[in-house]
Amino acid sequence: MRAAKNIIIFTGPSLHPDEASLILNAEYRPPIKRGDIITALNNNPDIIGIIDGVFHQQPAVSHREILEAIKKGVTVVGGASMGALRASELDDLGMIGIGYVYNQYKKGLIESDDDVAVAINPINLEQISDPLVSMEYNFKKALDKDIISKDEFNTLLKTAKSIFYPKRTYILVLNTVSIHPEKIAVLENFLVEEGIDIKRQDALEVIGYIKTISEDNEDD
Repeated sequence: MRAAKNIIIFTGPSLHPDEASLILNAEYRPPIKRGDIITALNNNPDIIGIIDGVFHQQPAVSHREILEAIKKGVTVVGGASMGALRASELDDLGMIGIGYVYNQYKKGLIESDDDVAVAINPINLEQISDPLVSMEYNFKKALDKDIISKDEFNTLLKTAKSIFYPKRTYILVLNTVSIHPEKIAVLENFLVEEGIDIKRQDALEVIGYIKTISEDNEDD
């Protein structure tokens, strides 16, 4: 049996560290910003997981520092939010991308950090706005189930995109669009019963992946 891996994971609104720690024993740090990888390397990690990161409040984590970690032999895994964006840009150079959001970036179906950006409560790291990527995912599901029409889908998405990300919520979007109230009520019910927080789902997948590779590497 080999020694347990030293794992550092940057997460926050996509998956709270308290919940993540129930799945994987690791050191959890707040959403990543520029310079945090270099600081993390001082602790000689075997694996770094990047889920959440800052976009506009402070400089974002740089490609160079992620590549520096990879160069030093650290396994760097990303998904859900900032991790998905950086993985889509650096997977050819060794970063591992996980999940739906990563694949959307990789395919060029989403391109902007605005698609995953949310406002965060700095005290408890909970998100106080809704990510565009989840909205589009759930509105598409509603379209596929004939809950809304193609025109209504386009209207909902256009409205969501027009709202600055810190204020973007399902409630505001649904209260803003010009769609019949009965249709909105059906859509609201669908979102409550079947809506998926796709960033959280991807974050759980990142944690699960890191757990798997860390356990595999512990076995002879």
